[in-house]
Amino acid sequence: MTVMVTGGAGFIGSHVVERLLDEGYDVVCVDNFDDFYNPKMKRRNISHILKRGNFHLVEADIRDIASMTEAFERYRPKRVIHLAALAGVVPSLQRPLDYNSVNITGTWVLLELSCKFSVEQFIFGSSSSVYGASSKAPFREDDPAVEPISPYGATKRMGEILCYTYHHIYGIPITSLRFFTVYGPRQRPDLAIHKFARRIMLAQPVPIYGDGSSLRDYTYIDDIVDGVMASLKNEFEFEIINLGCARPVVLMDVVRLLEECLKVKAKIEFHPMPPCDPPLTHADISKAQKLLGYQPKVQIEDGIKMFVDWFMSEWDWLKDETM
Repeated sequence: MTVMVTGGAGFIGSHVVERLLDEGYDVVCVDNFDDFYNPKMKRRNISHILKRGNFHLVEADIRDIASMTEAFERYRPKRVIHLAALAGVVPSLQRPLDYNSVNITGTWVLLELSCKFSVEQFIFGSSSSVYGASSKAPFREDDPAVEPISPYGATKRMGEILCYTYHHIYGIPITSLRFFTVYGPRQRPDLAIHKFARRIMLAQPVPIYGDGSSLRDYTYIDDIVDGVMASLKNEFEFEIINLGCARPVVLMDVVRLLEECLKVKAKIEFHPMPPCDPPLTHADISKAQKLLGYQPKVQIEDGIKMFVDWFMSEWDWLKDETM
């Protein structure tokens, strides 16, 4: 079976692609290697799988209808896992129109082509950012999620709504997965754990927004991939499902764990909390447990250690890169 993974060279995407290949799927990896962060990192993410016989790389922008039509015509994917996006809450304040273009128009293009080419299942990578700051914790999928507090969160919620519209009109089975603060090897350099580790190693100030008491539902990449693969193997008509760890962690505790693993003391620099950053994310994962048999296995203490092991193994080139 052929599975198309958009954003397949990114952090989450490259791990999903790798698991699909290991399980015998033919994989079409679509990525435009944009410069949101250093494209060298994304190329490095997939360098070890480029020559595998069941791997096919398409360098294209998901908004480019001609290029994406050509990819669908050539490879005829039966499943689409849509992970390509402009990500990040704070950066979306500076580039809201770009976020709209990639995250909404790009999703629209993929839904159109998925219907045209009779794709049998569409999995959409959504985000906990759709919940905003007013949702009741732990966050449940039946929350209206009508008050996202960042352009990024708004575009992800709109993506979910588009998915429902296409399911309703055309009957395409769609599962939207709301990811909660994913971390681990290959993590994007703009995300907190990677950014903090790099700054600690370079003896640069670690920026802490607010007083450091904010809580995030940090979810290790392997657990997220388990959830994605379970979704692929359980075709639903239409579902929205949280994928988190269900154990929020205080931000300063994450810094402490990084200090312990890196054996370096962080230089902390406090900043005002941005209006787009919620004080808490906390997934209710009961639906994922029931429908997918999902059970996160990696706790933050072990996950940070595994991230640091990867980070230090890559440090020789990471330290010289402009992120």
